[in-house]
Amino acid sequence: MSREVLILVDALAHEKNVDRGVVFDALEMALSSATKKRYDIDVDIRVAIDRQTGEYESFRRWLVVPSESGLQEPDKEILLFEAQEEIPDIETGEYIEEQIESVAFGRIGAQAAKQVILQRIRDAEREQILNDFLERGEKVMNGTVKRADKNGLIIESGRVEALLRRDQMIPKENLRSGDRVRAYILKVDREARGPQIELSRTCPEFLLKLFENEVPEIEQGLLELKGAARDPGIRAKIAVVTHDKRIDPIGTCVGVRGTRVTAVRNEVAGEAVDIVLWSEDPAQFVIGALAPAQVSSIVVDEEKHVMDVVVDEENLAIAIGRSGQNVRLASELTGWQINIMTPEESAKKLEDEMQKVREIFMAKLDVDAEVADILIEEGFNSLEEVAYVPLSEMLEIEAFDEDTVNELRTRARDSLKEMEDALHASTKEVSQELISVTGILPETILKLQENQIQTREDLAELAVDELMDMTQMDEESAKTLIMTARAHWFN
Repeated sequence: MSREVLILVDALAHEKNVDRGVVFDALEMALSSATKKRYDIDVDIRVAIDRQTGEYESFRRWLVVPSESGLQEPDKEILLFEAQEEIPDIETGEYIEEQIESVAFGRIGAQAAKQVILQRIRDAEREQILNDFLERGEKVMNGTVKRADKNGLIIESGRVEALLRRDQMIPKENLRSGDRVRAYILKVDREARGPQIELSRTCPEFLLKLFENEVPEIEQGLLELKGAARDPGIRAKIAVVTHDKRIDPIGTCVGVRGTRVTAVRNEVAGEAVDIVLWSEDPAQFVIGALAPAQVSSIVVDEEKHVMDVVVDEENLAIAIGRSGQNVRLASELTGWQINIMTPEESAKKLEDEMQKVREIFMAKLDVDAEVADILIEEGFNSLEEVAYVPLSEMLEIEAFDEDTVNELRTRARDSLKEMEDALHASTKEVSQELISVTGILPETILKLQENQIQTREDLAELAVDELMDMTQMDEESAKTLIMTARAHWFN
């Protein structure tokens, strides 16, 4: 009988190309399942097969549980104090076992037992196939469309199957059974019952990998791709930088007569690709990303991570692109919020900002418009700057003598102190949760307090336009603050 067990194990391990241990485990499970059928109650059975001889033993076992917890499954559990009467040093989580008669191996040929063995072997075989594929370290799968199901297309590569979901397919792309297809390996889900690999043809990483395949200088380390942004099937932008000044990065990616970029475009359904020169200077990077539009000027707000880009009327439509496509892709590629505006719009925004600063200086420093304008012209934009910039810098202002400078600094510090005291007084009723919201400023808390917004939940429930009206924030800042306040809803 033991020889029969070893013969079966060796045959199945060889046929299915899995480890003998997997077959032994499956056979133990099958024998356990067959043994349980002898009982009218739900019992826990363990079968142990000797890997060398093929002999096996069967045990009924009980899990040791804490004495105070009581028995949840009396036929499969035993209280600790009872177990210790048999084995004094036993602990909870261990088992008390009783050897029982084993079922004869010849009688376990029932279909259910066979299915247990075969299913475990199929699972192990599937795991082995997946591991062999992943060990190759490939990021792009080359395969064939096997069939379509409700979720998308099943792509077959050798013995591996993967799922290309419909939302990861390039729009208007018509892939049929038998078509060759390439796609990026988006994720691997080992718990999935169907294909465990999910693919994408729309993610930016796929475009970058296609260029890596077409441009050997990237693999050689002479060029580096810094990122990509895509409107799948329509238009994309990639950023590239050279590590060898003798190489033209854009021309190298385009190839002789456009052969390299054309090969990539053919793979992504004719998607137009703009190749952008990456720069350490964020403003220069944004200017390049907005090509072919010509930029007149650019204003960088590092605190808000926003750039105001000024273009003339002739370049306005080009900079924005159809349905805002060009500026959207440029923003995704660079990671900056980009506001496109005409010179007139820029001048008006600048004047509005100057007017706000002018009003603050006049009110808080108790000066007239002329003094406020001198400060603005000298580059001062806040009370903090007036109060705390080095004294030597303010003394360089020709229109002010030393007494005037000292008086302005004193007034600025006094105003800041008054504002801080007012903030503390007015926020006593404001919850600590609201005060601790990332990115919220003291002046914002004051304005929220004026509008009876006193908790994080109050802020989270606001609409963007409501917050903008209360605080005069720009739309992007208002969206960011509200989403930060709502973060706990999604955790």
